[in-house]
Amino acid sequence: MNYLVTEEVAELLRTTPETVRWWRHSNKGPKSFKVGRRVLYAREDVETFIAEARGEQVPV
Repeated sequence: MNYLVTEEVAELLRTTPETVRWWRHSNKGPKSFKVGRRVLYAREDVETFIAEARGEQVPV
């Protein structure tokens, strides 16, 4: 499994790391988890977030 940090998610979504942090804080962004002080995102969770934002059906 491949994991991304906040800055990589922001780059992928063409937004700022601050926006991604706000999404995480307000429970609006892709699923994330912490390992120590680092926040990580599974690539498949980010892809699911993008698909849902596009209104695509996401298989369960």
